[in-house]
Amino acid sequence: MTSLPVWAPTAQQMRVTIDGDIHSMRETGDGWWESPVPASPGARYGYLIDDSTDPLPDPRSPRQPDGVHGLSQVHEIDPDIWSDSDWQGRPVAGAVIYELHVGTFTPDGTLDSAIAKLDHLVDIGVDFVELMPVNTFNGTHNWGYDGVGWYAVQETYGGPDALARFVNACHLRGLGVIIDAVYNHLGPSGNYLPNYGPYLTEGATSWGQSVNLDEADSDEVREFILGSALRWLEVFHVDGLRLDAVHALVDRTALHLLEEMQMRTDALSHRVGRPLSLIAESDLNDPKLITSRTDGGYGLAAQWSDDGHHAIHTTVSGERQGYYADFGSLECLSKVLREGFFHALTYSSFRRRRHGRPINHQRVVTTSLVVYTCNHDQIGNRAIGDRPSHYLDPGQLAVKAALVLTSPFTPMLFMGEEWAASTPFQFFTSHPEPELGEATANGRKAEFAEHGWDAADVPDPQDPETFSRSKLNWDELAEQPHAALLGFYRDLITLRKSQLEYSDDDFDSVAIDFDDSNTWFAMHRGALSTIVTLTEAPAEPPFSGTVLLAFENGASNGIEPGRNVTSPTLAGHSVLIIRRD
Repeated sequence: MTSLPVWAPTAQQMRVTIDGDIHSMRETGDGWWESPVPASPGARYGYLIDDSTDPLPDPRSPRQPDGVHGLSQVHEIDPDIWSDSDWQGRPVAGAVIYELHVGTFTPDGTLDSAIAKLDHLVDIGVDFVELMPVNTFNGTHNWGYDGVGWYAVQETYGGPDALARFVNACHLRGLGVIIDAVYNHLGPSGNYLPNYGPYLTEGATSWGQSVNLDEADSDEVREFILGSALRWLEVFHVDGLRLDAVHALVDRTALHLLEEMQMRTDALSHRVGRPLSLIAESDLNDPKLITSRTDGGYGLAAQWSDDGHHAIHTTVSGERQGYYADFGSLECLSKVLREGFFHALTYSSFRRRRHGRPINHQRVVTTSLVVYTCNHDQIGNRAIGDRPSHYLDPGQLAVKAALVLTSPFTPMLFMGEEWAASTPFQFFTSHPEPELGEATANGRKAEFAEHGWDAADVPDPQDPETFSRSKLNWDELAEQPHAALLGFYRDLITLRKSQLEYSDDDFDSVAIDFDDSNTWFAMHRGALSTIVTLTEAPAEPPFSGTVLLAFENGASNGIEPGRNVTSPTLAGHSVLIIRRD
């Protein structure tokens, strides 16, 4: 039973409808109201503000059975779902993370259907599953970043109990779970927070009005966000949160929201007796996020490193458009692998100003940076949502994988990359409002038209086929070249976990060599060397040792594990990992 408390500081009166009966609410102080009649589990309810006759959903709704515009439902997770009491968790530092979108991961696009694919992730050596946002949004399918219900789980994914079943199934297989949480903006449809109080400010980000983190009455807004974060971690047994675009969190208070969230997370971690991790996505290259609180930082476990992605991607692909312009040289790649950030108080031609700040290698470990060959943004925000497998050959894909998975950073895969999936991952929406859908589609086409793309080539995000095209084709795993890439990823991850040198999280543990003619590049981790060829021409890197793993693109020189090699001849776009003599 619950009294359905709600914060509505500007309301003159509040009423609540519970299963069709309307009751006047009573003030309890500081802008809070509660129902004089408790609501039973399963009850449908909504709030009537002042003289309104249209009930609104609960900002803290635990479930929205009829979508973001419908009534809320009193709901608690079925306790019989949980059988993960033996799960002790693990830190994300150095773990292998796997990002996936629930709606396109399987044909059915639900959390329950995703459970059937978890053994595949275990087989290749994944440690954490990172779910793109699963909170409620309007429509049937979406990337999730247009969410408006920060406490509820999208019903088309299966709702809250389905998320609990998924997390429990992951834990039983030794997999941790990370939820992508968006607290920097709200979606354009179904956001009723402004009706209740000053949740937003007059300021704006790229996605709309800023969330009120530091203006009048912001304390309750912050508690609203913190409550959502802790709900994922505690109620759903989740092991970590990936915090979207934290650079868009406008907070000028002395205790930044991120630091406060980390403090609350640490306290919860102590209480539940297992590690809980926060990972930030930030555009600032600011090491303060991952510097400990004792050293003046926020103390987050990790942050995504786009510099790592850009350095690897441009070196292999040759792309230099847009924000890739400053990347692409082997010296750039060397700097990122040795220092973490490329832009660190250096001039960014894309931004036309200085950007970033150097990482203090005495205070920050390498595994605080999450690096990837691709992610949902770096694929889906391309004009046609094409994966690297659409324009790179298998050898180039293997080179990118080797540079990420033998790097000193925490590696992350994006769903399907391990078998070079042929399906795109495009930007898709399902806004029921025709005008919003049309505006989204037109805006997408206009954005890419400015960069020289034919608008006719840009997929319509509202077209159901755009969503369908983005679903993984699991039948590819047994076909070539998909099977060969899958085997290489599996072997790479096994190698990463079996060699002690790969667990060294000191920036000084990395050394680099490369050829001035740009034909080969070598990353050394102690006595281990990852050697890659970057052109189509063969190369003879001047190293000798015992072969641990090799991927030769379109050629076979008999370089097999266990063989001793000296200045071996490598085919173009190939990988050789050796233990040096």
